[in-house]
Amino acid sequence: MIKLEQSSKVFTSEAGHFTALKENDIHIKKGEFIAIMGPSGSGKSTLLQLMGGLDLPTSGGVTVDGVRLDQLNEKERTLFRRTKVGFVFQNYQLLPMMTVGENVGLPLAANQTPKAEIKSRVRRLLQDVNLQDKEFHFPSQLSGGQQQRAAIARALAMKPALILADEPTGNLDRKNGQDVLELLCRLNKVEQMTVVMVTHDRKAAETADRIIMIRDGEVVRDEWEGAEFH
Repeated sequence: MIKLEQSSKVFTSEAGHFTALKENDIHIKKGEFIAIMGPSGSGKSTLLQLMGGLDLPTSGGVTVDGVRLDQLNEKERTLFRRTKVGFVFQNYQLLPMMTVGENVGLPLAANQTPKAEIKSRVRRLLQDVNLQDKEFHFPSQLSGGQQQRAAIARALAMKPALILADEPTGNLDRKNGQDVLELLCRLNKVEQMTVVMVTHDRKAAETADRIIMIRDGEVVRDEWEGAEFH
């Protein structure tokens, strides 16, 4: 599903060059649930952005679901993200002036899906994340856990093959965080979606099939389920 080959990312500013990722090789199979861990500033979020086509590597290649993202132009990458990848962020990124239902249906509307189909699909998605009674509420009327579940419903709108979650439980208490993790696990195990999750939380990481540890822009450990991890 995901293949990074000698992928590196260097940012340039007035202060000089900063290497966020250093020539990493990473292979992720279809249907895996991967956790990416590492200290702040280690390159975790940059890695996720490369996998989702939000950014391009400075060198090396990034292939997702058979498509070389680094060889696409900006318009092609936008279409790829919209149809193939569902993004879940720590701060939810719901639009405050839109209802929960409108937020969830936004990717469908952007794809010019007929209104009747949007309405039907939004209601099914909200049922899937147990928010069927919140369709006409605004994000500010929801708890943090409810907002994150709404964000996951939006990520699922286009039936993506890949879910990329950046600290999805970072702003949640333990109970709400566990609910979100259980939802991601269900999407992975039942819907067979590939899930890649960046997290600082070891307990959250242990729900994944595999943990990739990154430090100073380099993969330093890649652990399979059941292996000892420190």
